[in-house]
Amino acid sequence: MSTPETARFVRLRVELVLEVDDADAVAKAALRRIAEDTGMPADERTHAENAVTEDTAEALAYLVDPFDLVSEVPGIELAQASWSSEPIEYDPDSPDWDLDEDDDAEDDEEVGVG
Repeated sequence: MSTPETARFVRLRVELVLEVDDADAVAKAALRRIAEDTGMPADERTHAENAVTEDTAEALAYLVDPFDLVSEVPGIELAQASWSSEPIEYDPDSPDWDLDEDDDAEDDEEVGVG
């Protein structure tokens, strides 16, 4: 059973697999985002610039912000967010990447089926 207090919070899980066609463009966009962040301390800026030029996954982590995904949704306030990115091996034909499979099992459990 849900109480009004627990029903106020919803965990939204999103998993994205992105194909990077131009790592240089991603790094440049991340560098622009870092340059625009006037509140970032100089030592943190240097670390961030090095990270995004050496690792495309780090660059994406600077560019994709969960707040941007929900900031225009009426009636909600982002309470907490965390995210990470990492390079992966991806085979779209592999059954390991069937995202709907996990969702169906969870949906069945939630409605009492299965």
